[in-house]
Amino acid sequence: MLDLLLPKRCAFCRKVTPGGLCDACQKTLPWRSEPYDGTVAAPLSYRGPVRLALHRYKFRGASGCAGIFGKLMAQAVADARLNPGIVTWVPCSFARRWTRGYDQARKLAKRVCAELGLPLERMLRKTRHTRSQTKMPDEAARRVNVKGAFAVLAKKSSAAGKHILLVDDIRTTGATLDECKRLLLEAGAESVVCCVVAAKG
Repeated sequence: MLDLLLPKRCAFCRKVTPGGLCDACQKTLPWRSEPYDGTVAAPLSYRGPVRLALHRYKFRGASGCAGIFGKLMAQAVADARLNPGIVTWVPCSFARRWTRGYDQARKLAKRVCAELGLPLERMLRKTRHTRSQTKMPDEAARRVNVKGAFAVLAKKSSAAGKHILLVDDIRTTGATLDECKRLLLEAGAESVVCCVVAAKG
């Protein structure tokens, strides 16, 4: 009954489709030629309908898109043979979580875990609210914006010795992922690989 009242739609073109990704978008989306470029695993390039879909997910409450996004991310991780042992995510601030009603990266991480059969653990916290990275004029400004904005959870040394998959929604310059990765490695992580829905470039 719920499916009849609220039919599932393609996350990208919004056509009614059972799996969250229609056949037309499957053929025409900007898929990345390699699932892992040495810095991040990402199934898609951040442009066109992918950019619009992620904006709907991040800013317009389209939280249901996390299912297909997470599935595509998990496939990229599997195709790249990254073999992480545990998953964590880049947390948003309390203010953004309250405004959106959810932490978008955590929802993605939960879906990735379900697809890959991996445990999920919160390892990072956001120590201060930052301006949106999309409003920063350049890469240098983005790195300054996130410097000191995250910290490893002090009461848990769970990063130590772990092979961690760090999840976020988008990579543009990589400033946020780099900062969080640095913190996890300093906390003793054996390795940290990053995964997003879409990457720029």
